[in-house]
Amino acid sequence: MRVIIVDDEMLARAVLREHLAAHPDVDIVGECANGFEAVKAIGELAPDLVFLDIRMPKLDGFEVVELAGTKTHYVFVTAYDQFALRAFEVHAVDYLLKPFARERLDAALAHARTRLRDPGPQAPGLQAVVQEAVKQRGPLTRVLIRDGACVHVVAAADIDYIEAQDDYIAVCAGGKRWLKSQRLSELEGQLDPQAFLRVHRSYIVNVGAVVRIEPLGRDSHCAVLRDGTRIPVSRSGYARVRDLIR
Repeated sequence: MRVIIVDDEMLARAVLREHLAAHPDVDIVGECANGFEAVKAIGELAPDLVFLDIRMPKLDGFEVVELAGTKTHYVFVTAYDQFALRAFEVHAVDYLLKPFARERLDAALAHARTRLRDPGPQAPGLQAVVQEAVKQRGPLTRVLIRDGACVHVVAAADIDYIEAQDDYIAVCAGGKRWLKSQRLSELEGQLDPQAFLRVHRSYIVNVGAVVRIEPLGRDSHCAVLRDGTRIPVSRSGYARVRDLIR
């Protein structure tokens, strides 16, 4: 079993390393002190199992899963977090509550071995926990985008517009464009509705980036943004954006 340990506290990593040493089938292939390192390591090393702290600077554990994906198995490690524990139990996602006993770690490893021998529906439960965590945090203040081994952090306030592109979305800010694997409707539900508006089935705009609305023809309009970009506006989108920018 190839394992990665992710925790910003060196002592916490040492405790896990010591406990895991008692299991001859466990090979620790990496240790990470923050979420950015974790996303890179998971992508490059493809571990079977990740022990993942939730509360870390830069990226938390849920954001790591969002970026690294659900192909690997995760055991979340956390100090008391009422929301997280409730969500884990509802969706059958494994966790260790700090401080944990060696026996509790052994049980988590036994569970992981069973999952690896007979992979079950971990991904749906894991994705549900991540989505609930996003809702708990409130409207997004930043959008995280993975580009190979790199992670781009785009402040929501800097985004001009977001465009649907088949199975991806294009996040456009300051003349730059990043592709993210996500549905437009999903991101729409995570953004502040007072700041971002769905003006077309394929476009969300930052209301603060709209300079004016221009007619294109009968019952047809476009939004002109601060950088000159012109975004098509549907009939229903026009009614919504007109009310907001008055």
